[in-house]
Amino acid sequence: MKLIVTGATGFVGAEIVRLALSNKAITSIIALARKPVEAPDNAGPDADTAKLHSIVIEDWMAEYPQSVKEQIKGADACIWNLAITPTKSMNMDFSEVTKVCHGYTLNGIRNMTGVVNEPFRFIYTSGIAVERDQSKNIHTQPLAEYRHMRVYGSLPRAIQSTDVLDQGRTENDLLEFAQHHETGIEVVSTRPGGIEGPGHPFKPEMGPIWKGLGLEDIHVWLHVSQLAAAMIELSVNGFTKDILWPKELVELGNRVISKEDYVS
Repeated sequence: MKLIVTGATGFVGAEIVRLALSNKAITSIIALARKPVEAPDNAGPDADTAKLHSIVIEDWMAEYPQSVKEQIKGADACIWNLAITPTKSMNMDFSEVTKVCHGYTLNGIRNMTGVVNEPFRFIYTSGIAVERDQSKNIHTQPLAEYRHMRVYGSLPRAIQSTDVLDQGRTENDLLEFAQHHETGIEVVSTRPGGIEGPGHPFKPEMGPIWKGLGLEDIHVWLHVSQLAAAMIELSVNGFTKDILWPKELVELGNRVISKEDYVS
């Protein structure tokens, strides 16, 4: 199968590429990014680096050039991992965050439709605190404390609650887009919580924040290799629901990858 990966130079995206290079079910990896994507040095002995094709997109809000559409033609799935993380958004104008997280994503799926295979699986990387209900007033709820990130001094600026609602709006718009294409487009949102891995250690001080979200009874943290493996599995074998939470991503990842294969 032919897989499109966006955000392939990031923490999660790079791990998706690394694991996909060794996945026999994937014959081609189209890495869409803002800079060239190279095969990782730690890809492993079973990796087929010839499968990786890097495409640089200059303007993510414009119609994709015909040369790009020729490269993604016939793709079977896309793992959309291009976004602004909550930490990075703290020092950015929110209109720019919206453009990247919402605008780039919707423009991407629109450009892919018509040149990719059907059914086409679109795996969207969302977040654990996303709220799809756009009418819900989260300012008055305990959840707002976490969304504003005012609990710890190490997170000095608020992540506005509209950040989370905007992500929810993106999920809603993706699902609506897919519904208009009947069975041609299939969309799932993965909602990881804390993601640990090389350079991204587990942070026990986040516990009270997760508890404030009512998430203490489910797996919140997962390893980046578990998440990447789970998303690849969704790309290859499909899905039956439109949201996967951390616990489900952990279980799925554990079925297809062992700790020996985690990125080191």
